Amino acid sequence: MTDNQAQPALLVLEDGTIFWGQSVGATGETFGEMVFNTGMTGYQEVLTDPSYKGQIVVMTYPEIGIYGVNVEDVESEQIQVAGYAVHRAVDEPFNQRATASFTDYLAESEIVAIEGIDTRKLTRHLRTHGAMRGAISTEDLDPDHLLERVRQSPQMAGRNLAQAVTSDEIRDRTERPERAFHVALIHAGAKENIARDLMSHGIGVTIVPYDADPDIVMDLAPDGVMVSNGPGDPEPLNEMVELVRALIRARVPTVGICLGHQVMGLALGGETYKMRFGHRGVNHPVKDLESGRVLITTQNHGFAVDPTSLGIAWEPLDTAFEPSRPEMLAGKEPLDLSDPSLTMAELLPDEPLIGESPLGLGQVEITHLSLNDGTMEGLRLHDYPVFSVQYHPEAAPGPHDAKSFFDAFTALMEDHRA
Repeated sequence: MTDNQAQPALLVLEDGTIFWGQSVGATGETFGEMVFNTGMTGYQEVLTDPSYKGQIVVMTYPEIGIYGVNVEDVESEQIQVAGYAVHRAVDEPFNQRATASFTDYLAESEIVAIEGIDTRKLTRHLRTHGAMRGAISTEDLDPDHLLERVRQSPQMAGRNLAQAVTSDEIRDRTERPERAFHVALIHAGAKENIARDLMSHGIGVTIVPYDADPDIVMDLAPDGVMVSNGPGDPEPLNEMVELVRALIRARVPTVGICLGHQVMGLALGGETYKMRFGHRGVNHPVKDLESGRVLITTQNHGFAVDPTSLGIAWEPLDTAFEPSRPEMLAGKEPLDLSDPSLTMAELLPDEPLIGESPLGLGQVEITHLSLNDGTMEGLRLHDYPVFSVQYHPEAAPGPHDAKSFFDAFTALMEDHRA
């Protein structure tokens, strides 16, 4: 047991819900958007994923820390979450790869965290009422006062958090002459495993800030560009949107992951929306509409691309199942929402879902859909060498069903070079 574990800690949500527990990690207080992750493993990757900047994460699996932490499994140079909530924190690692305990890792990184709460109850609350602002404190233990401060903290919508996690300069990760292709990785919070997977496919990687001028990227003469994941709302990222739009128009092979997928939608003239509670975990089923395969994917996002903004007759359940709009737009009959047997698979379209870029960039097609709620999980352009996915094909730990994403990117660059 760490010294702080007996110290009381208070978690407060902006709707007034409170949870009492014990401090694990650093003392103090932290504010952020409260979200949940359903993964049974991968807590170190969650902690260090830049996409979680500004968020307090609750893990649904009850015991966290069993295999400790190590120096190899990080996704960035430091812990990125604003705070952490678990049911039980394990302070002694049981794994030969561990170089430190989970609880010491939190404390040394000055991360405020709480244990001993009913994480299942908290998760159900967030799933029902949506992700919301929250705080964890070991100092302000007055629920009413802490609630008032939570309600004064920043909303996630409208926040540019990419600027807090991007690279400050252009830098090479690999020696280009030894590689078959050279890719510019637009860094809006890129996970380390994206670069690792690119390099494992014989691709040289140059890291580029998210708000780089298009001419600077063009001067690198990349064979392709990958637009990374990242935290926060994509809509304030005007420079990044303009950069991606310029790359598309220049016909540079360009792909996006997660936030990069959302920025791709904006670059095409589409719109994004904030999801009620988002997708965060390692077991999200996604249907590849071309092959018919179902991929089990890792995901971490709270915003998504609105297909209707690209002229595509499809709405995800997250928006279409509001009480005033109980129907899909994909030619389906009005649905009986009380039918417990209704599944997303039954609602999938029979015809391709194709729209048009409002900015004249040609036809846009949905390539992947979530089998949980119909969220657009992938798109491609018919007239340009461009595609993107909402899930994380580079994820580890987690399923490897989506690793073919990198093969498809390599094939895209090969076709363009031919």
